[in-house]
Amino acid sequence: MKHLVMIHGFMGGSGQWDMQKATLADRYDVIALDLPGFGLNANLTPINTIGGFAEWVIAQLSARNIGHFSLLGHSMGGMIAQEIASRIPDQIERLILYSTGAIGVLPGRFETIAQSKARTLADGPKVTARRIAESWFLKGTAATAFESCASIAEQASLDAILAGLSAMEGWAGEAALANIRAKTLLVWGDKDRTYPWEQIETLWRTIPQTSLCVLPNVAHAIHLENPEGFNRVLTDYLESCGAQIRPNE
Repeated sequence: MKHLVMIHGFMGGSGQWDMQKATLADRYDVIALDLPGFGLNANLTPINTIGGFAEWVIAQLSARNIGHFSLLGHSMGGMIAQEIASRIPDQIERLILYSTGAIGVLPGRFETIAQSKARTLADGPKVTARRIAESWFLKGTAATAFESCASIAEQASLDAILAGLSAMEGWAGEAALANIRAKTLLVWGDKDRTYPWEQIETLWRTIPQTSLCVLPNVAHAIHLENPEGFNRVLTDYLESCGAQIRPNE
């Protein structure tokens, strides 16, 4: 059985992938990790660089004797996935970069990283978790998956939140994009308030072998907001090498 590694985003956790794991479990060994400081690994020491997160993921996979695998990264997890694809290119079979970008300072985000840090220090981690999670959905707190998503976000400590923000702020991946060798699917929701189109366009025009899927009327957490549509896109890509998605040619 082939391996599919899934990396959650900032203030996420492995539990956010439950609907994807249920869909893919009969065909893939789905490995959904909890990054240090988040989700089920909230007790681990936070990491404050994207490169550090990448090395942690690589070490986890090595410890499990995972050789070749497909890799999916969401948001900050997509930055980590880009870094992994650059560091161990021969091990990546397919790459899915989802609601992410290569510019770590997040231009065009609903608020700057500096503002997020200041508000986190003022409000504390629990209030921050719910406020940030609200921005991921088109319907905000009224979204069906909001409460379950927010409960996972609430597991992150103050130190983990600040470290994650610093990791993104200190990372720039544009220079390495042309070196990504894996066939890559880009997935983006057209109402995303965290990663505007310009971020996705940079990936699409720079990574050599890309396919692009834009889903309408969804925001940052497509896999929770429209799981059926997201799962269909993901399954089609993994099973057909992206033949049904428009290639960057």
